[in-house]
Amino acid sequence: MSANLAAARLASSGPIDLGVLPSELDGGLASRAAIGLAILATDQTLEHEFRALVRIPGVAFYEARVFNDNDVTPNTLRAIGPRIAPCVDLILPSIPLDVVGFGCTSATMMLGEEAVFAEIRKARPGVACTTPVTGALAAFKALGVKGIGLLTPYSPKINEGLVAYFTGRGLDIAAVATFDRRDDREAARISLASIEAAAEKMAAVPGVEAIFISCTSLRVAEAVAGLEQRIGIPVTSSNHAMAWHCLRLAGIDDVVPAGGRLFGLPASRTPA
Repeated sequence: MSANLAAARLASSGPIDLGVLPSELDGGLASRAAIGLAILATDQTLEHEFRALVRIPGVAFYEARVFNDNDVTPNTLRAIGPRIAPCVDLILPSIPLDVVGFGCTSATMMLGEEAVFAEIRKARPGVACTTPVTGALAAFKALGVKGIGLLTPYSPKINEGLVAYFTGRGLDIAAVATFDRRDDREAARISLASIEAAAEKMAAVPGVEAIFISCTSLRVAEAVAGLEQRIGIPVTSSNHAMAWHCLRLAGIDDVVPAGGRLFGLPASRTPA
């Protein structure tokens, strides 16, 4: 502190007013890409897994929550549809986003990807969109696989719909299994050991070229690379595939260390 300032401070009963100081604006946390996420109110996992996977300087994600019921049924999934746009509207209003992801696999399947995109674009016209289903389809294409092992926590009825959805898009679901945990609060607590054991069993089925672990509540993204090494085929999940697709749609082609095979691959730049 200069002598004059020191003297002024001693003589004053309040702070020394330094006035308006110069400042510069940089690109902020999202100088390379801003990702918006519409996440289910009950989801305990998606943000944790995105934090583990999206660790690239200049790339940031911002989220809002959409109400959903704890029980996963066709009716509760369809009810989410009209709530998507108001949720997306809460993500950084007036600040541009490069891509918006909707974080529910089963609701995307029930509503259809185009219907989900239409809801997102009510709030963000023209934005690139993705979902766990969209990300998975892009991932399978990038990996060059069609024979899929599908592991979920859903009811058999929901699984039937997901199998039909993927089959209708040219995939061969060579194996399917469920933990049958229909309460989203329980799905988030399925242990990693249980998921890995199920994936290892599924990988032994003839025709399975890759494993897709469906549901944003399931915790597996951080373990994908090690699991792939053990079973010898690619592995992805709802959060894992959507995080990768968000980055690629936003033009971020960086390789994510320990992200597994998928995070070393590019994807089509055609916006979803």
